[in-house]
Amino acid sequence: MQSKFFSNLLLLLFLNLLVKPFWIFGIDRNVQILVGTSVYGTYFTIFNLTLILNIVLDLGLTSFNNRNIAQNHNLLRKHFSNTLIVKLLLSVVYTVVVFLVGFFYGLKGHEFILLGAMSFNQFLLSLILYLRSNISGLLLFRVDSLLSVMDRILAILLVGIMLFIPTFRSSFTIEWFVWAQTAAYGFTAMTAFVIVVSKAGLPKITWNWPFYMMVMRQSLPFAVLVLLMSLYNRLDPLLLGALLPDSIADHQTGIYAQAYRLLDTATMIAYLFSVLLLPLFANMLARKVTVQRLVRLSFSLLFAGSVLVSVATWFFKMELIELLYPQTAQEGALAYGEKVQLASTLLGLLMTGFIAISSTYVVGTLLTADGRMKALNITAAAGMVLSVLLNWVLIPHYLSVGSGIASVVTQYITAGVQVYLAYRYFKFRFDLLFVSRLALYPVLLIGLGFLIRELSYNWLTELGLFVAFGLLISFLLKLINIPYLVDLLKGNVEGA
Repeated sequence: MQSKFFSNLLLLLFLNLLVKPFWIFGIDRNVQILVGTSVYGTYFTIFNLTLILNIVLDLGLTSFNNRNIAQNHNLLRKHFSNTLIVKLLLSVVYTVVVFLVGFFYGLKGHEFILLGAMSFNQFLLSLILYLRSNISGLLLFRVDSLLSVMDRILAILLVGIMLFIPTFRSSFTIEWFVWAQTAAYGFTAMTAFVIVVSKAGLPKITWNWPFYMMVMRQSLPFAVLVLLMSLYNRLDPLLLGALLPDSIADHQTGIYAQAYRLLDTATMIAYLFSVLLLPLFANMLARKVTVQRLVRLSFSLLFAGSVLVSVATWFFKMELIELLYPQTAQEGALAYGEKVQLASTLLGLLMTGFIAISSTYVVGTLLTADGRMKALNITAAAGMVLSVLLNWVLIPHYLSVGSGIASVVTQYITAGVQVYLAYRYFKFRFDLLFVSRLALYPVLLIGLGFLIRELSYNWLTELGLFVAFGLLISFLLKLINIPYLVDLLKGNVEGA
């Protein structure tokens, strides 16, 4: 299983590293620069609103389905028709809920048009993830990897034409950006549907209410977990809009979105681990195979990568913001300088939370695969309450920086609890040498950062040196054990 995990992880990372960073920095970033910080701030707020409520579209069905099919492949043919109908019924409920919440949140005029289009996009995206859960549940990871980037490739082509051809660029609107994503999601959903039908047969429209109730009852704990995690991960922009005066809310939210973009990219890559790990953990636990070696392998890789990225971002945060968001003709030097200062402070702050987020994609996924939903939901609920309280106290005084502080504190506390739960439930053997290496790694990287920043080279050269020496340190500490990974790929490791 370790060999299967690592070989498919390489493919998944390769495809997503090619496509998704280009989408975020080449497309999404340019859209924000073109339409302006405040307009994008409105889009970002509505996007997070539809994303948080996305749980109504799913109610844990995707995670439940992925885990069940990974444990018993025969369930695909048996349950596909019924689970698809549940998915479509939930979309109707979602539409009603989204517009009600949008109304009470205070959206007006064209914002409702955006809300409608973006909620439809969330339906298509949720449908894609549900269809992919059937594919990854069958352990068809290569097919799932290709589907994971198809929507973004299509969206890059469509939006790229609009951004880089002068005729379209001159009249570009945020609505065009949303509708291009609609087209990309729609085509990908149809492709995924055809693949699943080839494995499960055409769905039959039947009304099986006892089955629907059974699925909803069993998937509800997954739904609650996703909702609570979405709340404390994505609530910040909504609270900025709710707690700040209208005169500054969109601007502060737009700057928060600039800083959040790099974290979103990094998190997207870390999330890929959980995509592979959930069905693998579920399959191994069902066969009563020990998971400790796979947990250690995946945790080491993610920890080494997340610490390296977080520390590098902290030392080069201002240069990264200036590179990603150059001064526009509409901005004065003073206003631009203030924006860069705020965005870089937020960037460094938010990226420190990436280490905690990464750990939850391993231990949280393991606990989910084992069905430890009650403990996970209590942890997530506590995290959500803590996030709201911290935001409520900090935002009025520190604006978007206060929201960033609340996010980081919440992430580390919830991650720490999940690590403790995994250690307790699975009775993992405590390895003092391994834990010491984990603790030493960030200390050495911080020292390396101070040393390299004393050099008088171009900042990109310094960043390259930091990454190179940082990787070398991870190799020396055996957090990334290259000989072991090579043997793993070759199938030369016992138990792989």
